[in-house]
Amino acid sequence: HVQLVESGGGSEQAGGSLRLSCTASGFTRDRYCMGWFRQAPGKEREGVAAMDARGRGTYLADSVKGRFTISRDNDGSTVYLQMYTLKPEDTAVYYCARQNWEYCNSGLREYAYTIWGQGTQVTVS
Repeated sequence: HVQLVESGGGSEQAGGSLRLSCTASGFTRDRYCMGWFRQAPGKEREGVAAMDARGRGTYLADSVKGRFTISRDNDGSTVYLQMYTLKPEDTAVYYCARQNWEYCNSGLREYAYTIWGQGTQVTVS
């Protein structure tokens, strides 16, 4: 059973930090591109960050460059989104997702990701 489970969301003040985790199961975890997306109330879901299998390449949305980083465990079992200098506009439900390929083809384009977690809420005030 292929599954992605996000954790680490919560409430934080502007300027603070949070780290989200995405635990993967049911597939060979270090062989796929993994990404983070978010959806704010009333807005479309947008790509935030992505990383190729084995961490060979990363992609970050312009809105989070210099503030967010993506990383993964050596065995690929957990993917992290470290968020620094949080802003109220970072408030959203954050989703972990997987592509079917080793490399993040199409970068942060949502259509390229076929497996999704349930999401975790991040609120910045």
